[in-house]
Amino acid sequence: MRPATAAAVAATSVLGVGAAAVAAGRYASDAALRAPSPRPFPADRRLTVHATAAGQITLTRSFSALRPGTYGLTGRDVHAVVGPVAEPVPGGSAHTADTVVRRLERVTLGSLKPGTRVRLTPELYRGDPLTALGLPYKEVEIPGELGPLPAWFVPGARDTWVITVHGLGTTRNHPLNVTGFLHDHQFPVLDLGYRGDPGAPRSPDGLAHLGESEWRDLDAAVRHAVRYGAENVILYGWSSGASMALHTVLHSALRDRVSGLVLDSPVLDWTATLRALASARGVPSALLPLAVRAAQGRTGLLGAPLLDTSVPAALHVPALVLHGPDDTLAPWRDSRALAARRPDLVTLHAVPHAPHAAMWNADPAGYEEALRRFLTPLM
Repeated sequence: MRPATAAAVAATSVLGVGAAAVAAGRYASDAALRAPSPRPFPADRRLTVHATAAGQITLTRSFSALRPGTYGLTGRDVHAVVGPVAEPVPGGSAHTADTVVRRLERVTLGSLKPGTRVRLTPELYRGDPLTALGLPYKEVEIPGELGPLPAWFVPGARDTWVITVHGLGTTRNHPLNVTGFLHDHQFPVLDLGYRGDPGAPRSPDGLAHLGESEWRDLDAAVRHAVRYGAENVILYGWSSGASMALHTVLHSALRDRVSGLVLDSPVLDWTATLRALASARGVPSALLPLAVRAAQGRTGLLGAPLLDTSVPAALHVPALVLHGPDDTLAPWRDSRALAARRPDLVTLHAVPHAPHAAMWNADPAGYEEALRRFLTPLM
């Protein structure tokens, strides 16, 4: 082969590999950041409904089907709520080597039939605060950076508002898990929909930024709350919503109005979470570095993990972190590190056997008691 021809072939090969790497990186970052919302837990395989009986449902046996606690069960045109694994009862369904029986709390949409394919989700409710919880509310539109943002406002007697913001793979329905608790304690609750959510403006690149740009929508919600009577606000976020809360309390012009943070499964290291998301959605491990680089190039996610920034030192309000060692998307070690670096302000409540953003689901009573203890001084 002539030298010029060999050089051309080599260059073409290099370009081909480079193009393939770019394409693979785009695919991997799409798998992590362009996931539709809502979406159940990544890596949880779908379960098959084998049978239903009075107050019971039989599901395919798996780690997720055996989780303690209370979860939503979602599939095509179906939503239900399941409680803990059921104790065998005479004449009832029996556990087998391939199936597990859970308590069936209610069916909120469709019907559960043998063969129905479902997944667990932390979202127990569908609808709005009135249809789901019987709580009067107002639909509000909050002026945001990209356009109007939808939100539900549940009134309360206090002048400290709680602004709730969901995270990865969920919607405004997720905070409804604790809205009743917050309402019972007389907090006004503003449940925010932000860029990329149904009814909200689309992110300019169509990708999630794990809180690094979305926090400005939460900042808009703080401005709205103060404009309409809030003396102080407590920011309550799950997953990337918790990251939004941290960005807001550091960068908002109204950060002095923030009196506390509740952070459930916070994403403190976006690179670790992005790799975990891509891996959970089937991206081969060899492509994970490409996924991170592609995400950086496409979204501008160039910042360091939050623990490596000014967040720990600049934190100036009390924070309750609810997290656990079984979270495979947001490393538990980072929450422990944040609590260790700011023991004067950060309280860590550990929840074992809970997947990402499902700390309440795994132990509702323990979670709400930790929440009550934290919120009481802030009332």
